[in-house]
Amino acid sequence: MGVMKRFEQRLEGLVNGTFAKVFKSEVQPVEIAGALQRECDNNATIWNRERTVVPNDFIVELSTPDFERLSPYSGQLGDELSGMVTDYAKQQRYTFMGPVKVHLEKADDLDTGLYRVRSRTLASSTSQGPDQAPPRANGQNAGGGYGYPQAPSGPPPMPAGPPPGRPGGGHAAPPQRPQQGPSAGQSGSRTKHWIEINNNRHQITRPTLVLGRSTEADVRIDDPGVSRRHCEIRTGTPSTIQDLGSTNGIVVDGQHTTRATLRDGSRIVVGKTTIIFRQAEG
Repeated sequence: MGVMKRFEQRLEGLVNGTFAKVFKSEVQPVEIAGALQRECDNNATIWNRERTVVPNDFIVELSTPDFERLSPYSGQLGDELSGMVTDYAKQQRYTFMGPVKVHLEKADDLDTGLYRVRSRTLASSTSQGPDQAPPRANGQNAGGGYGYPQAPSGPPPMPAGPPPGRPGGGHAAPPQRPQQGPSAGQSGSRTKHWIEINNNRHQITRPTLVLGRSTEADVRIDDPGVSRRHCEIRTGTPSTIQDLGSTNGIVVDGQHTTRATLRDGSRIVVGKTTIIFRQAEG
């Protein structure tokens, strides 16, 4: 049985089905779990031929409504997500520098149904060294993994234990996040881009967005007619969509194609799933 399926089954049995009611919001635990898996993959650092180190401290940022809905269950959900990450790491033969933890935090700049994942490597108290991996801002499945890992120039230094941070947080306050999409600090307006799938909004906050059935896709689509890396949306003037060699191709505004220009309201069909592309001035 796969890691994700075991996670779903454990989640179903929690607190007499409370999570089934809580997660009627747009943010689904399986989406968050998939984003955590990608966060491990994107930040994996090869130590040597027998050891690949991945982050062990994760922060899931939620919109205010979703955070208020989920925060009463954050402890149990965090434990289940931590267990899922541990199982996934074992399957991929990843290792950690310290215990795995997943925290929920509120982000005022996110709309309902959107979230970001940040991660870092925190060593256990027995480790020594000055370094820690910088947080990475990711949106998933509300957008994908944002930020670009750098190739290591040699064995990474041993990370230090958690630096002092906010009371009760167990981790340092993150540095100022890199700008993603429209920025309140910039003058003038910028175009916002997002897609809608089954009434769920997924904000696009970087130039490209890969859609597919794989957990490595920026937006995962659970549809047997969708390839692992099915297509890619590129935002710009104009925005476009490109087929990535999928089995069944893409249909844009009723036309079967391999590449097309997108406008606000464009309908994209992959497998049996319809995706609506949206853009608006911010």
